Amino acid sequence: MDLGIQGKRALVTASSKGLGRGCAEALAAAGVDLVLNARGAEALEATAAEIRARHQVNVVTVAADIVSPEGRAKVLAAAGGVDILVTNAGGPPPGLWSDWDREDFIKAIDANMLTPIALMQAAMPGMIARGWGRVVNITSQSVKAPIAQLGLSNAARSGLTGFVAGTSRQVAPQGVVINNLLPGIHATDRAIALDGGVVKAEGISMEEAQARRAATIPARRYGTAEEFGAMCAFLCSQHAGFIIGQNILLDGGATNLSM
Repeated sequence: MDLGIQGKRALVTASSKGLGRGCAEALAAAGVDLVLNARGAEALEATAAEIRARHQVNVVTVAADIVSPEGRAKVLAAAGGVDILVTNAGGPPPGLWSDWDREDFIKAIDANMLTPIALMQAAMPGMIARGWGRVVNITSQSVKAPIAQLGLSNAARSGLTGFVAGTSRQVAPQGVVINNLLPGIHATDRAIALDGGVVKAEGISMEEAQARRAATIPARRYGTAEEFGAMCAFLCSQHAGFIIGQNILLDGGATNLSM
């Protein structure tokens, strides 16, 4: 399928690896020029070089902490007017309700709610002026089915979801489409961190922890960054103009909801 976005320009944050990279790769395959961001310059430059070679698109890199005002300003200055925005940030660590204090919550909200909101507020005026734009926020399946040990993530990402619910309907008349992608377990560093917590808590091997988790997923496996990226690219395409403010699960059937 031709996604109809060749020649568009996209900013994808936290895109040197994992789900962010999956989205960047899929957009590049559709002919989209990229602005990639991550904190680590080495992995970021390696990813950019591979994407340039594979897809022959323009790729700009900005190594910066997207959560900090200074880092965000640096990224936005390099991005200029983008047609597509994909926001992504690593989730806060798991734990118990008693582990977290106010500063932990502020940090989580800053990274996983306020940062994507700031990026949208910066990018969308240009999209509105041009009459076309796409925004995809990578959140979590915990938005629909909160996960007990991910209280920080549950709280922060639910706040972003509420913001998108209203804002997406305000900007849709101007041709700007905002949606959220809610990943379940994918084969990324985030899954390794979560499974590592199980290994430590229960004294089992990483292989056993992964097998146990996979057994709870109807698809009986972890998702891949490639299939996640394909869905992201579709939501950024010309074909997604009637999908407004939705929270789309990619979790292998793990969350059983009829609404």
